Amino acid sequence: MFDLFTSLQTARRRAALFHRLRPAPAPRSGHSPIRKKIHAGQPIDQFGDGTTRRDYTYIDDIIQGTMAALTYNGPLFDIFNLGESETIQLKDLIEKIEKALGKKAKINQLPEQPGDVPLTCADISKARKLLGYNPTTQLSEGLPHFIEWFMQRAS
Repeated sequence: MFDLFTSLQTARRRAALFHRLRPAPAPRSGHSPIRKKIHAGQPIDQFGDGTTRRDYTYIDDIIQGTMAALTYNGPLFDIFNLGESETIQLKDLIEKIEKALGKKAKINQLPEQPGDVPLTCADISKARKLLGYNPTTQLSEGLPHFIEWFMQRAS
C-alpha cells in the first residue's frame, strides 16, 4: 500500500526519499488512492489493524534537502535520508483525511501483508548535520494543502 522509499540520483549522491506529501501526490503513494476512494465513497484496503506507522514529508521539504545535496561540498559519493522522522499511524492518517474531506471512509479490513514492517521512518540526522536539512512542514499543515489541491480538481 505504501512505497518504502524512492531513490533520486543527485550527481553522485543518493537521497532516499521517504513518504512524500504534496499537493499533487505521486500516483503510487498511499495517500493518493486513500483520498480518492474516500471522496468517491469507495472502500479502501487497510492491511492489518491500522497501527503501522510511516513518516510523511511535504514536497517543499524534500526540495530543500535535494537542493542542499546538489550543492554539498563533501565526498563525491554520499547517501542521505530525506524524510520527516515523525510518524503517524495509518488509522490516524485515514481519520485526518476523513475529517479534511468531511466523509467517513469505508474500510476493507485485510490481513497484514507478508513482509510489511510496523514502522518506517527516515533517520535524517546525517542530512541535518551535513546538509542543514530541516523539514518544517508538519502533516497538520501539509495535509490541508494536499486536500485543497485535490478538491479543486475534483469539482
